[in-house]
Amino acid sequence: MAALSLIQGCKADAGKQDVTPSAKVSTQPTGRTTADQRPVIVCFGDSLTAGYGTDPGQSYPDYLQKLLDADSHAYRVVNAGISGNTTKDGRERVEHIVSLHPEIVVLEFGGNDGLRGLPIEATQANMDAMVVELKKAGIKVALAGITLPPDYGPDYIAKFNAMYPALARTYKLPLLPFLLKDVYGVPGDIQEDHTHATAQGNQRVAANVEALILPLLKS
Repeated sequence: MAALSLIQGCKADAGKQDVTPSAKVSTQPTGRTTADQRPVIVCFGDSLTAGYGTDPGQSYPDYLQKLLDADSHAYRVVNAGISGNTTKDGRERVEHIVSLHPEIVVLEFGGNDGLRGLPIEATQANMDAMVVELKKAGIKVALAGITLPPDYGPDYIAKFNAMYPALARTYKLPLLPFLLKDVYGVPGDIQEDHTHATAQGNQRVAANVEALILPLLKS
């Protein structure tokens, strides 16, 4: 039932986002100024990263910055999420991400590909290309996955879900299999579209991501 609710929310929301992917990506550190010279963590993804449906300052990258600050990790976070982006869009943007010279990139894509029923092979090829480009630039990559509801069919879903661990194994990446772990289906944590985290939910997502990247952080 929870998964069915997810797809109903995703279908409705994807329609809105895919035709209006006009959100401007912020290339400034979250809550910081350009004078801040701490090493950069880029959160690179779609609406789940952008903080769709929440107020400014309530995306998971915003909360990740607060957690890192509180835990005395000297990094600054850039939110490079754009609502409606597919892996193809991400692949087209990866050169810009490299130009920001981040130390770490949290890569979160695939949901919009899945909602459109795009071929898994194309999605995985785009993800692979992004990882290769980032790693070639000496950037540490952490992978955050997403999953699909059952009415997309067991074969498609199995291949989709297997994509993230396969990439993680190939490139030895830290993996969070489901970005919305402990958030999806939790009252108050998910918006009425049954797809995107609320501000409260994004705080939990930020905690998930901090745990994911902890092995990559300098002491």
